[in-house]
Amino acid sequence: MTISHAPPPGSAATGTPSGVPAGERTPPELEAVVPVSTRRARVPRWLRRTSGPVLLLALWQVLSATGVLASDVLASPGRIADVAGDMIADGSLQSAMAVSVQRVAVGLLFGTLIGTGLALVSGLFRVGEDLVDAPVQMLRTVPFIGLIPLFIIWFGIGETPKVAIITLGVTFPLYLNVYAGIRGVDAQLIEAGESLGLSRWGLVRHVVLPGALPGAMTGLRYALGVAWLALVFAEQVNADSGIGFLMVQARDFLRTDVIVVCLIVYAFLGLLADLVVRTLERLLLQWRPTFTGR
Repeated sequence: MTISHAPPPGSAATGTPSGVPAGERTPPELEAVVPVSTRRARVPRWLRRTSGPVLLLALWQVLSATGVLASDVLASPGRIADVAGDMIADGSLQSAMAVSVQRVAVGLLFGTLIGTGLALVSGLFRVGEDLVDAPVQMLRTVPFIGLIPLFIIWFGIGETPKVAIITLGVTFPLYLNVYAGIRGVDAQLIEAGESLGLSRWGLVRHVVLPGALPGAMTGLRYALGVAWLALVFAEQVNADSGIGFLMVQARDFLRTDVIVVCLIVYAFLGLLADLVVRTLERLLLQWRPTFTGR
């Protein structure tokens, strides 16, 4: 019969030097575990985000240079860049952008006030929901573009109908998202606030409104997209200034290069507005940890 003996403390089998007290032993070194996603060599994010548009422009230029895309169908990127430079040099593009941005800003302001105010009344009070929600849902299903002739009859052909179209288009996305954000607040948070002695206004200020803020930011992003869409239609009707006016003139003279320049300006302004809202989200929603992708 074989009897195995455990190695004595401090022997080589235990990896502990002999004669060293247990309290003075050096702890083993820990090696940080690096996720696999961070071990791979990453391409800079700005390069990834710009590679798609650059490749699209390169393909567009190749198709135009080879004659696949005729100039009267779609102008080449080089031609569009030259036209944009001429419009910037004579100041027509800057003045049109200023007018269009002003229209969107005024319509967005009115739409935000109306949509948010209706959502607060409908979301915070059951009586308000009974009085407000049904009419808003009915009006929401009416295409706001179809109301352009009616707005012209009511407000004339000046700036008022254009701002009214943008305001109407902005109101409903904000209403829906703010209302959903208010009604989506966890009831347990309300109960916790009541148990802490918060008044009704305190609950609204410290619990309901912060809980509805993510939905409001989402609604604002949707509203900005609708605002630029409404502006395109608004400036097609009896406009004597703005980016839409330049597009109408270019359509009459079959200038596809000017039309594409105006479309690029619309896209750039929309992207810039979305960037502003996303920056606002990061500032106002720092308390909410979210998944940002891998």
